[in-house]
Parts: sequence; C-alpha cells; structure tokens
Amino acid sequence: MKVVRFGVSIEKNVLQLLDNYIEDNQFPNRSQAIRHLIQRIEVEKQWQSDVVVGGSITLLFDHHKRDLLDRITDIQHDYHHLILCSQHIHLDHDNCMEIIAVKGKASLLKQLANALTAVKGIIHGELSMTKIN
Repeated sequence: MKVVRFGVSIEKNVLQLLDNYIEDNQFPNRSQAIRHLIQRIEVEKQWQSDVVVGGSITLLFDHHKRDLLDRITDIQHDYHHLILCSQHIHLDHDNCMEIIAVKGKASLLKQLANALTAVKGIIHGELSMTKIN
C-alpha cells in the first residue's frame, strides 16, 4: 500500500496528548499512532452501522459458582450461529477465563456479550470487535 505524507497543525497541548498516547501504548512513531486511531474510528463506525464484524468475548469467573458453567453454555448454544470457537483457561485454583471467538452483526454480538456478562457469578466480561474488511 502506497504511503502518503502530509502535514498537520495542532495545538501544543494536543500534540502532548498524542505523544503521551504513543508512549503509553509503545507505538514506534506518531504515524503508527495516528494510523491506529483512524482505524479505531473506522471500526467503531462499523459497529454502529451494524455490519458483520469479528471479535472476542472474554469472561472471568470463579468456577466454584454453582451452575455458572451451565448457564453460560446454555447462552452460547442460543447464539451458536455467532460463535466460531471458545477456549476455557484455568488461571488459578478459583478463577477461570473463557475466550469466545465470534463473528456476526455487531448488534447481535453486543446482545450475546451482554447476556453472558449479566450471568450471576461473572466477575468481568468484555467484548472486543474489529472490522472484517
């Protein structure tokens, strides 16, 4: 892909915000950070327009909670057409993490993620989506 160079004029405090972002996220330069931010805006636009996206749902939970695994499995079966695969990870004696790879309309993925994270006993849940094309 051809690279195009251009100049940007911004206030000094805004440039400092960009440089802080670069440092915090370990980008090698400003161009990479700006490219990343523009792509992020495009991904968010796709989420809002409800197109087909890919993503993952990450759940953290205490596996000792009664019926928790049955409840999240039942929900996953209800949305089987969106789920590509899942991986169950034992983090320590009490905590497990489930990572569910998904593909579908953004609104349906949000619906699935909300249903899973609302299950009693889920400590933390997060949906991450990305554009497909």
